[in-house]
Amino acid sequence: MGLEAMERIRAEVNKRLQDSTDGVDMEAPVRLISSETVYRGAIFHIDDRQLALAKTDGREVPVRRQILVHPQAVVMLVHDEVQDKYLLEREYRVGPDRFTYGFPAGLMEDGEKPETSALRELREETGVTPKDEQSVRLELVGDFYSSGGMTNELAHIFVVHLSSWTQEPRRFDKDEHVQSTWVTWQELTGIGIQAADSTIAIQHEQIRRLHERLAAKD
Repeated sequence: MGLEAMERIRAEVNKRLQDSTDGVDMEAPVRLISSETVYRGAIFHIDDRQLALAKTDGREVPVRRQILVHPQAVVMLVHDEVQDKYLLEREYRVGPDRFTYGFPAGLMEDGEKPETSALRELREETGVTPKDEQSVRLELVGDFYSSGGMTNELAHIFVVHLSSWTQEPRRFDKDEHVQSTWVTWQELTGIGIQAADSTIAIQHEQIRRLHERLAAKD
């Protein structure tokens, strides 16, 4: 779908949504009244914010929200086209409080493009490095907020198709411990991945594989 078509659909749907308003004008910008950082960690910080939502009658409605301010991130489903295998990782995740399966991922650096960040994180975390520019194809799945109700973290999700690659030494942060191995598509889809960003990548790749299989039958 093109950008022009998407904007037209949004305008039509937004008008119907606005007809159901409880008095808040969701076409108007939100005004920041105040913001206080109540926690600061190594990667993210948490702000307590007072905001004002505009009303259709010209008044404002005050609301309070807490936001986890987080750098943008990249997530990569890596596909070895020659072996038709995928790169799977396992590491401890504090959210579910257990070792979980997932894909190479990491934080973007200031001024870094998502594509550059994806290949850098892949190299640092797994040692997998494309042989040259012609041996790698980055397919952008999309840009997704991990949890819009609580954080501004935006994840750029890619499928990285490799026709040739080399294995370089891995470079972990001092408190980072990651296992990685190549698995088949059946193993990848059957192992029980629960991370939302990884699941989005898998579903995207599943559609590509289906189209490829149907095209081969024609």
